[in-house]
Amino acid sequence: MSNVDDLFSVENNARPAASPPASVSASKKAVTSKSAGKQAAATGKDTDYNASDIEVLEGLEPVRRRPGMYIGGTDHKAMHHLFAEVIDNSMDEAVAGHASWIEVDLDEEGYLSVIDNGRGIPVDPHPKFNNVSALEVIMTTLHAGGKFDGDAYETSGGLHGVGISVVNALSDDLIVEVARNRQLFSQRYSKGLPQSGLEALGEVHNRRGTKIRFHPDPEIFGKNAKFNPARLYKMARSKAYLFGGVEIRWSCAPSLIGENDDVEEKAVFHFPGGLRDYLEASLGKQYQVTKEPFAGKSAKSSGHGAVEWAISWYGDDGFVNSYCNTVPTPEGGTHEAGLRIALTRGLKSYAEMLGNKRGSVITTDDVMTSAAAMMSVFIREPEFVGQTKDKLATVEAQRIIENAIRDPFDHWLAASPQEASKLLDWVVDRAEERLRRRKEKEVNRKTASRKLRLPGKLADCSQTAAGDTEIFIVEGDSAGGSAKQARNRKNQAILPLRGKILNVASASRDKMTQSQQISDLIQALGSGTRSKYRDDDLRYDRVIIMTDADVDGAHIASLLITFFYQEMPELISNGHLYLAIPPLYRISQGGKTLYARDDAHKDELLKSDFGGNKKIDIGRFKGLGEMMPKQLKETTMDPAKRSLLRVQITEPDETRLSVDQLMGTKPEARFRFIQENAQFADSNQLDV
Repeated sequence: MSNVDDLFSVENNARPAASPPASVSASKKAVTSKSAGKQAAATGKDTDYNASDIEVLEGLEPVRRRPGMYIGGTDHKAMHHLFAEVIDNSMDEAVAGHASWIEVDLDEEGYLSVIDNGRGIPVDPHPKFNNVSALEVIMTTLHAGGKFDGDAYETSGGLHGVGISVVNALSDDLIVEVARNRQLFSQRYSKGLPQSGLEALGEVHNRRGTKIRFHPDPEIFGKNAKFNPARLYKMARSKAYLFGGVEIRWSCAPSLIGENDDVEEKAVFHFPGGLRDYLEASLGKQYQVTKEPFAGKSAKSSGHGAVEWAISWYGDDGFVNSYCNTVPTPEGGTHEAGLRIALTRGLKSYAEMLGNKRGSVITTDDVMTSAAAMMSVFIREPEFVGQTKDKLATVEAQRIIENAIRDPFDHWLAASPQEASKLLDWVVDRAEERLRRRKEKEVNRKTASRKLRLPGKLADCSQTAAGDTEIFIVEGDSAGGSAKQARNRKNQAILPLRGKILNVASASRDKMTQSQQISDLIQALGSGTRSKYRDDDLRYDRVIIMTDADVDGAHIASLLITFFYQEMPELISNGHLYLAIPPLYRISQGGKTLYARDDAHKDELLKSDFGGNKKIDIGRFKGLGEMMPKQLKETTMDPAKRSLLRVQITEPDETRLSVDQLMGTKPEARFRFIQENAQFADSNQLDV
C-alpha cells in the first residue's frame, strides 16, 4: 500500500472518520477566505492573487470536479469506462488465478453489477487510517490499492489505485458486498461518500469474492444517460477472449434490449481458444490468404507475463486489436510496434532465404495493411498514456513482443511453404501497388499543367459519348491497317499493339510501368486500374480483343485477358470485354464464298454447303493483316454479320487458381498442369 496519508479524507456524519493531516485541515479553512481576497482587490490593493486563492480539493472531490482527467470526459463513452474499471479488477483476480468466473448484470433500474469469486476486497481495519476498514480506504481514497509492489498481483490492469474509487465518486449509488472467510460484509456509498458503516451480514458458506453494484450519477453524465446493453455485452465478451481461463456470465433485463441489438438476455462467455477464437469470430467467412491464422502464446519472459497473438491476412483494410493486462489499447503503443517489427523482419528474411528479390521492397505498412491482428500482453508495471490507458508507453514492451513473436513466426512460415509463399506474394503485391501509386503521384505532379495525350497509334472514333462505341485491340501494325480501313469511323476505334504484351501475372510493378504497350492500353481506355478503376470513365462501351485465329493469336488473347482480369476486373464483371472470332479459312466455289472459324467448321461447311464437280478453293489466312479490309469488315467487324464472345467469370475461385497455375510465377505449376491434361490433347488439332 502506498503512502496516502496526505491525500485521504472522509466526511461521514454517521460516525467519526479518520482525521486528515493538519496541513490539509489548515488549507481547507483557507479556502473559505477567498472572498476576502476578492474584496481587497476591489479596494485597489495589490492582493489579486494570494494564499486565499489556493483551493485544496479533498477526498474524491477532484474526480467529481474534473472527471475528464480520470475517465476521459462525461460523454457516453466515458460513462461506459466505469464498467471497464470495475471488470478490470475482477479480471486481475482471474488472471492471478484467484477467480474462475465473473458475473455481469444490467437490471431494469439501470444498475450495473459485477461479481467475481475471487479473494474479496480486504475488510480488516487499516492501520494507517485510525482502523478504518481497508474496503473503505480503497473505495474513498485515490491511489489506494494492492497493485503497487507486485506482491498481490504479478500483472494487473489496475495500476494507480484510482479505478474503483473513481467509479464510486461518479456514482450516485454504489453498494459493495464482500464475502471473505465465510463472512459477508456490505457498505453503501453515494457520490464517493460512505452512507453507512461496514455492516457484517452473517455467515455464507457457498460464496466468496466481491460484488459491485452501482448507478452512474446523473449530475455528471446527464439525466438521460443510460448504459448501452450492446456495448456492455461486447466489452464483457472481449474480456473472456483475452483470458481463456475465465468464464463470464452475462445477464440483462429484457426490457433494455432493443429490437436491433445483437444482445442475448443471458449468455456465458468462455473461450479456451483465446484470441484465435476471437479472430475467427471477427473475420467470419471473409476470404483469408492462408488457410490457418498465425496464432500462438509465449510463456513468461523476464518477469513479465505471457504474450498471446492471432493474425490473419484477408482482402480488406487491416486492423490491430491490442490489449495490455486485459485492458484495450485502441491507440496502440510500443507492444504494437514490436508486433509490426517481428512480422516485417520475419517475412523479409523468408523472402531472402527463398532468393525472392521482390521481397526487398516490403515495408511494415505493406505487411499490416491487410492484416487482422489480435494481441494480448501481460507486463509488470506497464506505463500508459493517460488514466484511460488507451496507449501503451512501456519502452521495454517492444523488445518483449518482438522476441516473443519472431521465432514462432519463422517456424510457422517454414512449416507451411505453400501457405508462406501465398502470404509473401500477397504482401509483395501490396508493396508493388504502393510503389505504383507513388509513381503515379509523381507523374501526376509532372503532368498537372498539361493534358495527357492519347496513344499515337490509336485511331479513335468520332463519337464522344461512350454508349455503343467499341475499341478493337489488334496485334501489329499490319492488322491495324486493315482494321482501320474496315471500321466504322463513327463508333469503332482501333488500337494496334506490337507483338505479345507483358504477362502481368508474373511481372513486377516496375516492369508493368515500363511497358509501353500496357501504358498505351491503359491510357486509351481512360478508366484507371485496380482500386482507381472507374467504370464511368471507360471511354468505350465494348473492348474487343481481335487476334489471329491461330496459336499465337490465342496466346496474345490470353495475355490480354489476364491483364484485364488482374488490373481491371470490374471491366469484365460489368460486361465490357469481348473476343472477336475472325475466320481461319476462306472457302470458294464458283461465285459462292464462305468463311470457316477453324478446321472443324471448315469440314462442316464442306459437307453441308459445297458439292458438285466444280473446283473448291480453300485459302488459309496467315493473319488479320493479310485479309482485305472488306473481308475483315464482313466477317469480324460488322455488327450485323459478326460473332462476338463475351468474357465472363462464372467461378471466381477456379478462375483465380487457373490464372495462378498457367500465368503465374510458378513454372512447376504449369508443368504439373501439362502432365495432368496432356492425355486430353488431340495431336491432330495441335497448331505447332
